[in-house]
Amino acid sequence: MKRIAYGIGVLAIALCTCNLWAETAQDIKTEVLTKTGSSWDGKLLPKYPRGRPEIQILRIKIPAGAQLPLHKHNVINAGVLIQGELTVVTKDNRILHLKAGDPIVEVVNTWHSGKNEGTGDAVIIVFYAGTPGTFITTKEGSIKSNLRTRSDH
Repeated sequence: MKRIAYGIGVLAIALCTCNLWAETAQDIKTEVLTKTGSSWDGKLLPKYPRGRPEIQILRIKIPAGAQLPLHKHNVINAGVLIQGELTVVTKDNRILHLKAGDPIVEVVNTWHSGKNEGTGDAVIIVFYAGTPGTFITTKEGSIKSNLRTRSDH
């Protein structure tokens, strides 16, 4: 009899917990913005480098009319444009237009630039997956970049 009472008690607690979670879960929404093994231009992403991983997250603000210099990313990165508009163009003239809310899985080791053709600031949050000491971005014409992973700042 004690086992039955104990079982009923455990079941009641479990049901209450499930109902409480169900009420909370109704307010939680998940949306997959992107899931891919390719960059936006359709090329397969490279393998992750060996070594200790290091993640860096940058918020980049690009004023209206501003153009980024020609550059390439040396590590896998992805982001979400959270404000404004941004146009990304590769050196061989492939074009991607982004508006607020759009995700991007960036090209790796491919020369490209970006331009804010909108009337307000463009703001993008970008996640870089590299290793300590790795340059995340290289500008065209430079051997080194000033954009290294966080541990090198």
